[in-house]
Amino acid sequence: MTNYPNPDSNSAQLFQRACKVLPGGNSRSTIFYAPYPIFARSGQGCRITDVDGVERVDFVNNYTVLIHGHAHPEISKAVAAQLELGAGFAHPTEAELLLAELLTSRVPSFERIRFVNSGSEAVMNAVKAARAYTERPMIAKCEGVYHGSYDYVEVSLDSSAANWGEDTPLSVPYARGTPPKVLEDVAVIPFNDVERSERILTTHASELAAVVIDVMPNRAGLIPATPEYLTMLREVTRRHGIVLILDEVISLRLGYQGGQTEFGIQPDLTTMGKVIGGGLPVGAVAGKAEVMEMFNHSRGKAPLPHAGTFNGNPLTMAAGHAAMQLMTEEAFARLNALGERARSQLHEAIKVAGVEGRITGKGSLFMIHLKDKPLTTYRDSFKSPEEQQLLASVHRHFLNNGIIIAAGGLGALSTPMTEVEIDQLSEVFLGALRALPQPAAVPA
Repeated sequence: MTNYPNPDSNSAQLFQRACKVLPGGNSRSTIFYAPYPIFARSGQGCRITDVDGVERVDFVNNYTVLIHGHAHPEISKAVAAQLELGAGFAHPTEAELLLAELLTSRVPSFERIRFVNSGSEAVMNAVKAARAYTERPMIAKCEGVYHGSYDYVEVSLDSSAANWGEDTPLSVPYARGTPPKVLEDVAVIPFNDVERSERILTTHASELAAVVIDVMPNRAGLIPATPEYLTMLREVTRRHGIVLILDEVISLRLGYQGGQTEFGIQPDLTTMGKVIGGGLPVGAVAGKAEVMEMFNHSRGKAPLPHAGTFNGNPLTMAAGHAAMQLMTEEAFARLNALGERARSQLHEAIKVAGVEGRITGKGSLFMIHLKDKPLTTYRDSFKSPEEQQLLASVHRHFLNNGIIIAAGGLGALSTPMTEVEIDQLSEVFLGALRALPQPAAVPA
């Protein structure tokens, strides 16, 4: 049993130092939790050791990036070998070609591919490609769904009951200073609501360049898109010549051919990141050759000029190629079976503890919800202040009992894990639920 929070810990002291030079104490708002985040010292396999020497099982894996956990020997070997050859060139490399060939050989919709440095960059460039291809200004995206830090796809990311609208979701700014014109060029549709979404898309069809969709969005509760919803999106976009962009930055880890095969949808463009970089910064856009042709600069200025000093960086390409080679169909099947075990045991812990809760997710992903209601939309999964407080208590219990999950309830498995780690996860979760404050008794 560890002691978090502890103002005398090395993590607490490092955080105080960090706040003097880094706004908020770090460079990623997503990794902060109160009163301070734990600082990592090292990682090996499925475990992280913090700066106080405490070891924990890592169920965050850098927000789903590390499908092979930390310091996998084959990935480390590939990066070291490339580093000996050079870390970057103003030239193409075979390392980029090898990863491109591997990815396009696996997923039928990947006719061409282009690399960038993050999932945010991938989504931004996919949207720009759709605009170049259609010569239309608008995009549509689902309410409450995260697609990176491009201001157009941030619209209505964290809308709440106070501003999310009624029949038609409002286009709400996520960041202060978002230009009003950005809001005008984004149609917001309700996730998994077939009728209302189709009506909104049809209304704006002549102006829409793209619809951006995630089949199982993390920030919207890790709730799977329904078959009916995906079918509607594909039919409407084909009918009106709208580019369908599938955000697979997270969901590509769901199977050998990504979430699109698992969910039975074939997009025009796919955005990727995280697992395809073997732990190093990466992003990619892949899709139909005719749409990807917008990036083609080999015959003069491309319709969509696309540069980037670190695009296709050979260190990332080598790490990604090693990581994805390791993810065979058998490796995916084993990891997803562990994921099913985790979701089942977490659900059973909720039943045994007698608390309100649900577990969402698929493949090697899970999310904890401390509410007992059907979860099909972003609004269903929206956390009340009371639910946030309960989840914070569960998160802290995990930290003090040797396990790391995301503060928002997300968990991601890695290939070094076994049933031992899954059983530990469910046992600690049951203890966390039993430690929650009980609701006050209602007087007779």
